[in-house]
Amino acid sequence: MSNIADLIEAYILRQLAAREDGKVELRRTDIADAISCAPSQISYVLSTRFTQDKGFSVESRRGLGGYIRIVQVPMRSMIYQHMLEEIDEDTDEKSMQAMIQYLHDHDMVSTREGALLMQVVSEAFGSATMSDKERVRLLKVMLLTLENFS
Repeated sequence: MSNIADLIEAYILRQLAAREDGKVELRRTDIADAISCAPSQISYVLSTRFTQDKGFSVESRRGLGGYIRIVQVPMRSMIYQHMLEEIDEDTDEKSMQAMIQYLHDHDMVSTREGALLMQVVSEAFGSATMSDKERVRLLKVMLLTLENFS
């Protein structure tokens, strides 16, 4: 027999699977009634099993009319967002090359795309006329474009 946390997780995952958009809004009382558990157990499952590093975004509002909104975030999107947060004026060429290599190694860009990206990075860091701010903008736009087309 599964424990309560497993049952709650399975219930939420079934609700998510039934939706094509990867989003679901639930009420704690509905989950508690369906599984015969306490609302605090639902909060525990949300905080331990539906975290950002596991690919979920959870928004919770308590009270009468409260809800739990769970969105399944694609891992690719999380990787791009993490990279975008890492890029600033102190980012060096080797760090950017490592990011591109990571994307290639994890089949997020093709060999051809990776080569093009490496060339852009090389030119951006070798440019005598491009400011740090312009370089950061270029690198971020490059990653945002990749994210939007993947």
